[in-house]
Amino acid sequence: MPNGSDPWESRGERPIQDFGIFKASEVERRGPHGKTGRFVILDAPDWGVVVPILTRNGARYVLAVRQFRHGSGTVSLEFPGGVVESGEDPERAAARELREETGYTAGRLTLLGDLSPNPAILTNRFRVYLAEDLRPEGDQSLDEHEIVDVREIPEEEFLESLGGPGWDHALMLAAAFLYVRRRG
Repeated sequence: MPNGSDPWESRGERPIQDFGIFKASEVERRGPHGKTGRFVILDAPDWGVVVPILTRNGARYVLAVRQFRHGSGTVSLEFPGGVVESGEDPERAAARELREETGYTAGRLTLLGDLSPNPAILTNRFRVYLAEDLRPEGDQSLDEHEIVDVREIPEEEFLESLGGPGWDHALMLAAAFLYVRRRG
């Protein structure tokens, strides 16, 4: 009797469409139950995000970015992050995104988690880093269509707002969970 941890045999892959930010393909796989199926997968670049923590006079603040998101059509509070460019180290990408979106650099980055954003259809990884010992290094350096406001949110206020309006981006909630777990 096959079970959920048995691998599926790859029978081929056919490109469907290149959308720039991801490529759609159809894969054919044969399961351990003997049946063959066709499945759509999205090949996307890896993503890196940082949970930046500012410490002032013994109090902790989360450095967040606020921006409009086209998929949901709403404004979202998030951690700085973005695409890991081809050949780029994920930690360097996360540090770069922190600098570009907030103007801050981190004295120390710690990997909190290496996640699969949606293993049912996405091929990429989502890496979450804790950014500490932050220091301002200048102005933001945003992409052409990025409009990002930086917010310093007291940690307790941040924790209370998770899952509510603004803080409902599932990947950001996963990153917040990893931060809370690390913090203890």
